[in-house]
Amino acid sequence: MILRKCAPLILILAVAGCKSTGDIETAGGVGITAVRTVCTTVALPAGTGDLTLFDPPASRDAAAIDLTATLTNVRSVCDDSGADVVTTVSFDVRARRTRTDAPRDVTLPYFITIVRGGTAVTAKRIGRVGVHFDAGQALASTTGQATANVSRAAATLPAEVREKLTRRRKAGDQDAALDPLTQPDVRQAVLSATFEALVGFQLTEEQLRYNATR
Repeated sequence: MILRKCAPLILILAVAGCKSTGDIETAGGVGITAVRTVCTTVALPAGTGDLTLFDPPASRDAAAIDLTATLTNVRSVCDDSGADVVTTVSFDVRARRTRTDAPRDVTLPYFITIVRGGTAVTAKRIGRVGVHFDAGQALASTTGQATANVSRAAATLPAEVREKLTRRRKAGDQDAALDPLTQPDVRQAVLSATFEALVGFQLTEEQLRYNATR
């Protein structure tokens, strides 16, 4: 099996991602201590991890399947040591072809999309990854990579929001039992500082429908 690396896709953004975990702090009152990072979380959207090519292209018969590919093992490495945060997303592509009589090179498109607050797409780039088959070889694999340069400032909560989230509250205080995330301004600020990197195959509408119904 031959392994080829594709050229990395560079995604430069003016936004940044974050993820957070929280613990209840009871010393001296009740509050929440949160650990946040400017690195984006990474995910593979449902329905975009598989790609099928047919010959002839218009056919959807199992006998006409020419090549299948799977995008898997999505992972990331984050460098947050500077003012710009660099998140490198890597993934594996594993492909299988039907006819193996001759060498073949296949180029498959993939995307990286940054989603803010769970719904708003703030940036998207298309890349391509090449898979090589030797004569007689049915299986091949390769790796892909996408890099996002992001601004640390976009992932930082305003000081007043951080104070509302972490302020210690004593039993008996009027707002002691209230979740600060129920406040619209706090909830919106947290959403605005929450980003996710989504990576998958760039599929046509027909390919998406095929994945949903196969």
